[in-house]
Amino acid sequence: MDIEPLGNWIPISHQPFIISGPCSAETEQQVMETALGLAAIPQVKVFRAGIWKPRTRPGAFEGVGTQGLKWLQRVKKETGLLVTVEVANPRHVEEALDHGIDILWIGARTVVNPFAVQEIAEAIAGHDIPVLVKNPLNPDLKAWMGALERLNQMGITRLIAVHRGFSFFNRTPYRNAPMWEIPIELKRLAPNLPIIIDPSHICGNRELIPATIQKALDLEMNGLMIESHINPAKALTDKNQQVTPAQLTEIISKLILRRETGGVEFEAKLETLRSEIDKLDEELIDILARRMNVVQEIGTYKKANKITILQLKRWNQLTRERIEAGIKMGLSREFILKLLESVHEEGIQRQIDVMNSDEP
Repeated sequence: MDIEPLGNWIPISHQPFIISGPCSAETEQQVMETALGLAAIPQVKVFRAGIWKPRTRPGAFEGVGTQGLKWLQRVKKETGLLVTVEVANPRHVEEALDHGIDILWIGARTVVNPFAVQEIAEAIAGHDIPVLVKNPLNPDLKAWMGALERLNQMGITRLIAVHRGFSFFNRTPYRNAPMWEIPIELKRLAPNLPIIIDPSHICGNRELIPATIQKALDLEMNGLMIESHINPAKALTDKNQQVTPAQLTEIISKLILRRETGGVEFEAKLETLRSEIDKLDEELIDILARRMNVVQEIGTYKKANKITILQLKRWNQLTRERIEAGIKMGLSREFILKLLESVHEEGIQRQIDVMNSDEP
């Protein structure tokens, strides 16, 4: 993708780069009080507010609509902050452009629909405006990249990906599971694309936000999109995940900003350790290949004796024993389980291939 560097179009003089504002624009007073509080924070460069709110069920607060855009015009005039809103269809795009909105964003519910993204991309085409693209609700990297690519093909080069976590059936402390491996893979596939995180939607709970932000910065994410409300307790939407401007200031003050590279001595030591990892990885791959050869031999033996592939009792026992051994060696249960499941899935497929082969 052809992406313009973030620093070319947003003056980033303080780190981390932050977009902040209420989940929803509720009243002009609420918007202005929040904006004035945020404008005093040097890291906040963009004010965000939901004008049209996509709700799961009808009857909930669905935003103030077009009148809220006038409030954002006032924010821009009186604070100097750039302003951004979510758009879900071409009409939203048109109204936002008419009111001088600086940046648009496409939400998670819209990103999952290629037809909607294409219509929005076509409506934006020809306008000199940046676009933020949140990840889809489900952990689907292709859908996320597809939305970014559709916009990029329309000549939109000022793009930012926003990681807001993913819906996941397993219960976790988070509202939306971070699944850091997905934004990391996006960074690998599109190294020029800025990626910022939305800790409000990842956490769903303001108490979890500071640690989540620190982890994101340690993973070299490029900034934050965090919800801030002058009085979260009275917010009409997502009150538990919003922070006050004062709380945001405190969170920022406690962040540790690490460098991406070190001096000559540091780099030499790091290279030594990486070389050790390279050797261990080679050994690990060799061991896995040898393991799969044994699995294939087991599959041949089962086929010859007309035995089924899946031995559930054996799998349950193996999983339990390997997890216990891994924990004793300082590995997490989740890591061992993921590793075992991947190895087991490959082993099952190897045995299926043996069963389906013409060889006796």
